[in-house]
Amino acid sequence: MLFELSQLLHINLFGYITVRAGFAFFAAFILTLLIMPRYLAWAISKKANQPINKYIPAHEGKKHTPTMGGAMFIIASLAATLFSCDLSNLYVWGGIITLLGFGFVGFKDDIGKILSGNNLEGLTPRGKMALLILISLLVAGLLLTAGFPTTFYVPFVKTPLFDMGYFAIPFWVLVFLATTNAVNLTDGLDGLATVPSVIALVSFGVILYVTGHAIFSGYLLVPHIKGIGEMTIMAAALAGGLLGFLWYNCYPAEVFMGDTGSLAIGGFLAYLAILGKSEILLVLIGFIFVIETVSVILQVGSYKIRKERIFLMAPIHHHFELKKWAENKIIVRFWMISFLANLLALISFKFR
Repeated sequence: MLFELSQLLHINLFGYITVRAGFAFFAAFILTLLIMPRYLAWAISKKANQPINKYIPAHEGKKHTPTMGGAMFIIASLAATLFSCDLSNLYVWGGIITLLGFGFVGFKDDIGKILSGNNLEGLTPRGKMALLILISLLVAGLLLTAGFPTTFYVPFVKTPLFDMGYFAIPFWVLVFLATTNAVNLTDGLDGLATVPSVIALVSFGVILYVTGHAIFSGYLLVPHIKGIGEMTIMAAALAGGLLGFLWYNCYPAEVFMGDTGSLAIGGFLAYLAILGKSEILLVLIGFIFVIETVSVILQVGSYKIRKERIFLMAPIHHHFELKKWAENKIIVRFWMISFLANLLALISFKFR
């Protein structure tokens, strides 16, 4: 709406991506703050609570905490996107499909857990994976048919290593699956996944703005992709929605995002990484998510091969819980690591 208004009334201010990104951020932030209390009242009345892992005694007090709060920041972010973005931009619609698609898979999983009262219920692993692959294929296919470049870049190198061609589809699907599951594993403590997600969205917002800018991309020797800068606005919208959600999700949490939120965030971060040709840089930008995932892989692999566990419990944040670290200490330290890793990622983005 803002973009169309700028074209209709010749208001140059609303034509700037940075201005509309600011509008989107604050619109999503305020809208999330306004609608969350209404959702909480409904969720409490319906007992839409997050089933708790019985192996972590410290979480016993969280068994009455409502879940699926991720739906609220998704709604707020989409509303801010529709208000602020150029809706003729295909990349924006790809982002909308990504948020809604992965969020829907998470919603289906959350509903199953709530109705069964068991954290291990919900969608079957096979059914969940099939839906995630389906959404990933849909978005990857959309990018390919739209003529999005399939070149493969790595940090510190200004030219693409090679063109993936149609092999870009399975690679992009792998990026989607890895990122969604990584964010989902991280979402285990109050605000633990929220702040690293906001930081990652800011980093990708910067990268996409530069990539979509003809002058800045040339100066920094990064690939220039026309129209990609519009996604900076959508990244800002989701960051604003998440910050509003953090108001209720910070320790001690009044609401959890659930798989509805974590899968949507993971899918959207993967989408931004693909658009910014930063799939490899995603390892640094999403460093906390990578650590959590690797801890699970190491734990499962060690137990299968040696019948011994490396950690007291995986993902690794539960290991520190069982070592009697205070929950807020774990959370804040993980936030700090995420901030430092993203700072390194942006620094590496400059050197080519």
